[in-house]
Amino acid sequence: MMKKNVAIIMGGHSSEVHISLKSGEMVYNNIDRNLFNPYRVHILNDKWVLVDENEEEFPINKHDFSATLNGRKVIFDVVFNAIHGTPGEDGTIIAYFKLLGIKHTSASFYLMALTFNKRDCLSVAKSYGVKTAVSYYLNKGETINKKEIIDKVGLPCFVKPNNAGSSFGISKVKEEHELYAAIEKAFTEDTEILIESFLDGTEVSVGVLEYKNEVIVLPMTEIVSENEFFDYEAKYLGKSQEITPARISKIQHENTEKIAKKLYLSLNMKGFTRSEFILIGDEPYFLEMNTVPGLTQESIFPQQAAKAGISKKELFTNAIEMALK
Repeated sequence: MMKKNVAIIMGGHSSEVHISLKSGEMVYNNIDRNLFNPYRVHILNDKWVLVDENEEEFPINKHDFSATLNGRKVIFDVVFNAIHGTPGEDGTIIAYFKLLGIKHTSASFYLMALTFNKRDCLSVAKSYGVKTAVSYYLNKGETINKKEIIDKVGLPCFVKPNNAGSSFGISKVKEEHELYAAIEKAFTEDTEILIESFLDGTEVSVGVLEYKNEVIVLPMTEIVSENEFFDYEAKYLGKSQEITPARISKIQHENTEKIAKKLYLSLNMKGFTRSEFILIGDEPYFLEMNTVPGLTQESIFPQQAAKAGISKKELFTNAIEMALK
């Protein structure tokens, strides 16, 4: 059997570029080289390049997504998507692969775009009977009516960019006078923002994937943040405790597992997803879904897979095999 050429795409154009490069390296280092020939492909603002094992760069031909390595043309059988944020997680580059007829490890471009837009994703989730926080939407340039916002969502509340990942631009607002600054901060990341009621409960992060032709829910992670919420510092600078499996009751676990699986299937997901929920009593409230979860050493998704007895090599091999099918 000919080994398949796998392009691991990493980088991107968002604040998460360095995290994505670490995720991509993790995939590259743990891929089964008996089955695949992995190649690192950096997709950055100023260049698209294949980076060989000597860290030498070769430009990617955007006409067919190929590269010429020392006079030899390399064509890829499949793309492993490790780009967090745009253009990997918002569907942009997935649409390009669809045009070229190249297989990849993500869902379709439309569904990637849908889930990346928190507002649209929550609207669709609600239509499937999934519980969510009360939210208020604001576009850049619209009049900010403080009273109307607070009447709807209450205090404290969260102000979030609609499309950013990794908790950039998020604030928790406790007092009315903090609202404008929080809105300004969110608008530095995005032109659309989301203001949500504060859900006071246990936060759990739930990984779901298609593994060996079956949709499975991984052991859940409970997030206990030292900071006000699970922000960038909490996520990547160790300012939080991540407890896997989560310390929740059997009924809370069953309810969350059911909703997480239902969302994955209803939204026609493929590959890896990690969704965030807040448990109020026994009921899970859905916050958001990440379709390219972090795959670094610190990341939650690989930790959950390990708890389920799935090694990184098995995790990545399975993703590529599911994509090739």
